[in-house]
Amino acid sequence: MVSRVIPVNNFDLVIFGGTGDLARRKILPGLFRRFIAGQMPAESRIIGAARSDLDAAGYRKMIKDAIAEFGGPEKKDATSLKAFLAQLDYIAIDAKGDGGWRELAKLMRKNVVRAFYFSVGPSLFGDLAERLHKHKIADENSRIVVEKPFGRDLESAQALNATLAAHFSEKQIYRIDHYLGKETVQNLMAVRFGNVLFEPLWNNHYIDHIQITVAETVGVGGRGAYYDRSGAMRDMVQNHLMQLLCLTAMEPPSQFGADEVRDEKLKVIRALQPVEPHHIVRGQYDPDGDSPGYRDDVENPRSFTESFIAMRCEISNWRWAGVPFYLRTGKKLKERVSTIDVVFKDLGHSIFEGDTARHRNVLSIRLQPNEGMDLQVTIKEPGPGGMRLIDVPLDMTFAEALGDDVDQATDAYERLIMDVIRGNQTLFMRGDEVEAAWQWTDPLIEGWEARNDVPKHYEAGSAGPEDSLMLMHRDGRKWREIKG
Repeated sequence: MVSRVIPVNNFDLVIFGGTGDLARRKILPGLFRRFIAGQMPAESRIIGAARSDLDAAGYRKMIKDAIAEFGGPEKKDATSLKAFLAQLDYIAIDAKGDGGWRELAKLMRKNVVRAFYFSVGPSLFGDLAERLHKHKIADENSRIVVEKPFGRDLESAQALNATLAAHFSEKQIYRIDHYLGKETVQNLMAVRFGNVLFEPLWNNHYIDHIQITVAETVGVGGRGAYYDRSGAMRDMVQNHLMQLLCLTAMEPPSQFGADEVRDEKLKVIRALQPVEPHHIVRGQYDPDGDSPGYRDDVENPRSFTESFIAMRCEISNWRWAGVPFYLRTGKKLKERVSTIDVVFKDLGHSIFEGDTARHRNVLSIRLQPNEGMDLQVTIKEPGPGGMRLIDVPLDMTFAEALGDDVDQATDAYERLIMDVIRGNQTLFMRGDEVEAAWQWTDPLIEGWEARNDVPKHYEAGSAGPEDSLMLMHRDGRKWREIKG
């Protein structure tokens, strides 16, 4: 099977924070893969911009080293790497002053797509936006890419949106969430809306409940200072898990267009019910041997910030009335895995004598690792001795089903950056969507802060606090296993 590579127009991409961790780990190695795939025109340029006192040669050396460290098999292609590095340039720039801006303006070309990646903290977004216009670097056709966090509550999100809107229209703003660039996330829409098999069943008549899990094996690591001000709710639920929930639950859009898709996602967020306190479980991981606990990692012995959260959500509309959505995410769990599990209802009656087990169809969508899907179905166990039923998966692991195409599959960041160049906002969050998510999230955070709730402790390498199991047991359900 041969991949069809869609080229993009000639562009100038400026990466503010071009010497930072994200640029070196993800953005530049990803763009190199797009270069090798033939998706970057030879005349396109990537301009790093940061405070570091580098010249173009020094920057190319930095990115060459970054690709050697973080790139895949393509990093061995010395000829392509040399050609790619030749398309890089660098400007030392002062985000809060005027240093470097005139030089950047001289570098920009006419009649090409101009894109600006704000790979910096949100506190600099306003300064960058203002100077891009002051020095006439950005025009009405330019695009900006901004990273999360998109605020830390509704008020700050509204202020951030207002800052960006003062200089750019909503059509020019690309709020990037790398989860939306994952192949399987997009396949979720293809499975739902491209197959007659699933869409007629995608409602409260046939689905018992849905579980969305994003589990990590690592702790907060070097992000302790940031994470302790945010926690799992702000860092993961308000954005990543919310987006997965929306794509799972949204109505079919009239067409696969940016505003049509985002309009339907917004309706889901606005239909979310407030979550009752007994439907929320928060936790912190404990020390494990030589491995420090959460409070040690964040250097705050009195921290009440959660490294784990599980909750039961409900959506008030005709399609999902009575179907609970269970969300959970956490650090230091037994496996790194992201899944959406759609659990269908029991059969109303079993015709098989002696069949007392509960056999349910489950559609599991694996976002990471080993992207793919499997559908759990009930079959007869092989051999004589009667009709014994067992559950087995119909497995579609992408690496097995698509072969070489998966080896060449686009990383989430590179796919999303190419969508920026194309002007396709379908996989990016809109301002009203971000604000609606905070409008739902803020009362939950304010509630546990007002109650002085203390996170439950859990062992590193476990599935989270015991209370999260009770969250499901009260409803007569069980979490899908996080396999160690």
